[in-house]
Amino acid sequence: MTTDEKIASFGLGQVIHHRLFNYRGVIFDVDAAFQGTDEWFQKNVSVGNPSKDEPWYHVLIDQDGRVAYVAERNLEADKSVEPVEHPLIENFFTGFNGDHYQVRQTLN
Repeated sequence: MTTDEKIASFGLGQVIHHRLFNYRGVIFDVDAAFQGTDEWFQKNVSVGNPSKDEPWYHVLIDQDGRVAYVAERNLEADKSVEPVEHPLIENFFTGFNGDHYQVRQTLN
């Protein structure tokens, strides 16, 4: 690993809290660096000044039904033991153990 590579601070199935937008969610995918388009970045990243070089997370937003793409600096671990409610939760996870979600194993 080079010194430029970032280590993700959060993992698949971890319940998080968005520092700026005050929502809870669960991480279902992680990118080591921003994987979107420059157009998306300019349109959607107006606060927090995140770097494209830090880890970015795909998040199922609790009680919302939407999916977010979030820079690591905008997330923190959620202290709640409540499960996340989202219509896609069962597509990615097999259950919640009060701490995190169990990732559904898939074969490529």
